[in-house]
Amino acid sequence: VPGKYTWTQTLAELSVTIPLPPNTRAKDLKVVMSKKHLKVSLKNNDHHENAPQIDAPLTKPIILDDSFWTIEDSSRLVLTLQKSNQMEWWDAVCEGDPTINLQKIVPENSNLSDLDGETRQTVEKMMYDQRQKALGLPTAEEQKKFDILEKFKAAHPEMDFSNAKIS
Repeated sequence: VPGKYTWTQTLAELSVTIPLPPNTRAKDLKVVMSKKHLKVSLKNNDHHENAPQIDAPLTKPIILDDSFWTIEDSSRLVLTLQKSNQMEWWDAVCEGDPTINLQKIVPENSNLSDLDGETRQTVEKMMYDQRQKALGLPTAEEQKKFDILEKFKAAHPEMDFSNAKIS
């Protein structure tokens, strides 16, 4: 966000970097994070707040207990905001800020071992079916139907399936 901050995200968290005057210390800042709001301001020499650099509702809720802030190199405030929903991308940090095109996000690589059992099973089945289709072979579902039909044929040898149209 020009003139305010830069930010990046993963599915789990946001990282917001705000430039600060050189030699800024924690006691020079007032950072207030809530589940749905963010306020960051510098204190002046009288320890009163200046106009906030950020004072706006967040576009989506965060997990407050897992979110924190640090000062890096006495010149940058870095806020790490843990997303409440860790399966979605944010198009902006605060309401009213410019949005990004979510279609252009390149997701980070993940391993099948990172997934829970049910999701992993679904993804593995999809990968298997994709490979089978690419090789011109039946998918798991098609193979299952074929196997059931073959068992039925074997159980009923008296029936003639030679002219049957099966799809």
